[in-house]
Amino acid sequence: MPIRRSDYPFEIRRSAIQGRGAFATRRIRKGERIIEYTGERISNAEADRRYDDERMRRHHTYLFTLTQRTVVDGGAGGNQSRWINHSCDPNCEAVIEDGRIWIDARRPIRKGEELAYDYKYERIGDDDEADEKKYPCKCGAARCRGTILLPKRKKKSRRRSKSKRRR
Repeated sequence: MPIRRSDYPFEIRRSAIQGRGAFATRRIRKGERIIEYTGERISNAEADRRYDDERMRRHHTYLFTLTQRTVVDGGAGGNQSRWINHSCDPNCEAVIEDGRIWIDARRPIRKGEELAYDYKYERIGDDDEADEKKYPCKCGAARCRGTILLPKRKKKSRRRSKSKRRR
């Protein structure tokens, strides 16, 4: 059953994280389905055409990857979900079910608290420093990565743990 706009448990207002944000208008329970992320379904090529990072002064899109071939552009026919900002310590999570993107509460959320989920932007190039500057994070979390990109992959250690060492 779709969630009607009047039933959204949040309102949109200015955010310290980025521009506008979504703020809880009541207590939201852990696991509660908050809103569906909607917008026009387009190809990756069309998403690249619409939002060329190289020509943009700063990165700003409402794109959400649904599958390898499909991206949802929340800026084209999307709803209020596009105002939910990124956080490195999020209170929400994106859940993909049956070709739809839902935003669910990861933990109880207090009235007045800003809703946020981890955008988990993929790292593509080899220039981590330049990419991190292009995709900054201002969430203010104690363990903020400083970027909306996924954490760097840890290199596998060749050392064996003590419990598995031969004597």
